[in-house]
Amino acid sequence: MKRFRKTVLVTGGAGFLGSHLCARLLDEGHHVICADNFYTGNRENLVSLLNDPYFEVLRHDVTFPLYLEVDQIYNLACPASPVHYQHDPVQTTKTSVHGAINMLGLAKRTGAKILQASTSEVYGDPTVHPQSEDYWGNVNPIGLRSCYDESKRCAETLFFDYYRQHRLQVKVIRIFNTYGPRMHPNDGRVVSNFIVQALAGQPITIYGDGSQTRSFCYVDDLIDGMVRMMESPDDVTGPINLGNPREFTIRQLAELVVELTGSTSKIVYEPLPSDDPKQRCPDISRAKALLNWTPKVPLEDGLANTVAYFRSVQMAVA
Repeated sequence: MKRFRKTVLVTGGAGFLGSHLCARLLDEGHHVICADNFYTGNRENLVSLLNDPYFEVLRHDVTFPLYLEVDQIYNLACPASPVHYQHDPVQTTKTSVHGAINMLGLAKRTGAKILQASTSEVYGDPTVHPQSEDYWGNVNPIGLRSCYDESKRCAETLFFDYYRQHRLQVKVIRIFNTYGPRMHPNDGRVVSNFIVQALAGQPITIYGDGSQTRSFCYVDDLIDGMVRMMESPDDVTGPINLGNPREFTIRQLAELVVELTGSTSKIVYEPLPSDDPKQRCPDISRAKALLNWTPKVPLEDGLANTVAYFRSVQMAVA
């Protein structure tokens, strides 16, 4: 029997997560449309996909409406690292909020199923640990990170209002720290920062005393959870946490990166930025129960793959 080929729109499809998602969807036999304004997306991430006849790239900013015929929409468009989203905070808010409105409008018109890539940042600096989906968060609404935190919270509100008011098929996931090949080397995230510094023999910068914790999910695991969420029954709307519940201190991460790179870099300490959360770890009970999903890639293996990727980028530039 011939399989039905869905037409799937991925906004932010040239980014770190988006490009991996596009590749996965093409492998599954879908027609994939990548929409990206290339503000933080990278054309290099898409090179291996361009010869696929079922892959299209549109240069488009989601703050403007988009008129297509699609079966599914993955809404990933938004700068996701502090360096990028704080560079133009007003545009960051517009991307999350106006982008959600425009993509929900497209889903309403076409009857498409739509998934929102939300974030663990909606929990802010949590007072509950680990964070479950019924925790409302502890977010500063006027801080330096608020353009991202609060706009993602607003996008979730819009998704559930469209679900209640228009009966749209919506899916909301909250993504915890994810890493892997195709991360931007200058995105300011802790994994890429440490690897780039270690490979260059520069001091590895820890903000704060290094005791703050994070959980790190490898990109392949995250994409698998994302696709499972999209394909889940219609009554599974979320929000659902996707992340690795294995917790590490930032200092442990730095030491592991030094070990894997064979670097001689020393660890140095700088003041902790404003509103930086002290703990971040997902409760993934809901993902296990509703999606039959758990991350499989250990941090040591995923970091080895990521270090190899950054070495290849370094050699290509040299």
